[in-house]
Amino acid sequence: MQHRQEIDRGRSVVVELPLVDGEGDRATFDLEKAVCSHGLFMMAPNRWDSLSKTLERPLRLSENVNDDDHEQSLLVRITQPSDSPHSLLLRVFGTDSLSTIHQRSLLGQVRRMVRLSVEENKRVKQFQEICGEAKERGFGRVFRSPTLFEDMVKCMLLCNCQWSRTLSMAKALCELQLELNCPSSAASFSVADNQNQLKGVTAKSEHFAPRTPAGKESRKRAGAYGCPENLLERLTEVEEIEDKGTSNASATPAFSDGKEIVIPKNDICQVATEVCEVSTSALFNPDPSEDRELSSFNQLGNFPCPKELAGLDESFLAKRCGLGYRAGRIIKLAKGIVEGRIQLKELEEACSIPSLSNYDKLAEQLREIDGFGPFACANVLMCLGYYHVIPTDSETIRHLKQVHARTSTIQKVHRDVEKIYGKYAPFQFLAYWSEVWHFYEERFGKFSEMPHSDYKLITAANMRQKRNGKCKKLKITSAEKLGV
Repeated sequence: MQHRQEIDRGRSVVVELPLVDGEGDRATFDLEKAVCSHGLFMMAPNRWDSLSKTLERPLRLSENVNDDDHEQSLLVRITQPSDSPHSLLLRVFGTDSLSTIHQRSLLGQVRRMVRLSVEENKRVKQFQEICGEAKERGFGRVFRSPTLFEDMVKCMLLCNCQWSRTLSMAKALCELQLELNCPSSAASFSVADNQNQLKGVTAKSEHFAPRTPAGKESRKRAGAYGCPENLLERLTEVEEIEDKGTSNASATPAFSDGKEIVIPKNDICQVATEVCEVSTSALFNPDPSEDRELSSFNQLGNFPCPKELAGLDESFLAKRCGLGYRAGRIIKLAKGIVEGRIQLKELEEACSIPSLSNYDKLAEQLREIDGFGPFACANVLMCLGYYHVIPTDSETIRHLKQVHARTSTIQKVHRDVEKIYGKYAPFQFLAYWSEVWHFYEERFGKFSEMPHSDYKLITAANMRQKRNGKCKKLKITSAEKLGV
């Protein structure tokens, strides 16, 4: 796909991404439907603006795909202009130029999130040909994260808890990422100052901890929590290195409880002659003089990368982000990636053109990672483009009962969903999810128009039928509809 860049008078850059399919024709694509198609779009650091129909979140831009130490985390706003619907406009805040490599990094992440590829375009058409209802609804793409690591961690957060808690855990991880990368100019502080500062972070952790029940995980929690000395030492070492001027080399899936001025392409490099200053910090911290078009969301960090989590103490992470037993599993995953034992790049390349023949092999590899049972594995592989397996849990059972009048159980739910959705092979999940998403929106209203404060209300409890067989309607005040 070709793209072009435009430099704004303020500290932002606009990159245009034309929407074309593999044959050079204009692709049928709707940003609103592509984003607001799965609960992942509701999880931090994603933020969908219902009025402007834009997606906003920080993205990491690196000069080298294998160099995580030298990258920037900048706020990106993605929109599909009504007067130019055949392109996406990506506005990058906090910089006045983008190198060609930065542009490629940006475009790659955006394409991944909304599944813009030749292969995905073909599969959307194929699926909609066999599922007329999905075509009428404009459904065919399922939103995902800019990286496989973020998808994997968020799939962990979907398991064994209420949706409101899943949202809270994701937000807390992004807040922690900001704190780890912005220790209030900690390079000028002494060790004692750093200890006091991080104790303050721990003292504040109760504010961030999700307040919804932990469910089954209570017996798996770590014991006493506190601010670990090894985290203090790690931050102090980084500060000392930076001070010396050296570098430190080194649910259903969406709501589940998880039970079971345009410049031609050739002139891009000429325009972007001033390559961005590359920072070792992954902090998103826009210039205060930035126009106030930026939302209050700019106080939230990015989703942590493996290196930011691998060195943390398990009990600290569990307490700070309310993760419970998930903290240990997330740290193990991060360490495995940092140490090279888990190769996410190879895994994603193996799924570039998903085939049924290698699904079982990939699922087996994922199950070897602590925290990835059948439900989490099926969700991760769905994010990688495998649509023939439906991740099933108690929400699936509820859906079959309410929509298909079929009484199912955990033991036979796989057989039941295959009977209902098998005719859509190899897109069983897309057919199922199109139906589930439509059912949710009939109950709660369009998710793309829902205030962020109401996301937490999308729970199994609010989906239950009354004795008269009808779901109680969710009451939203006029102020809530306006997001006030």
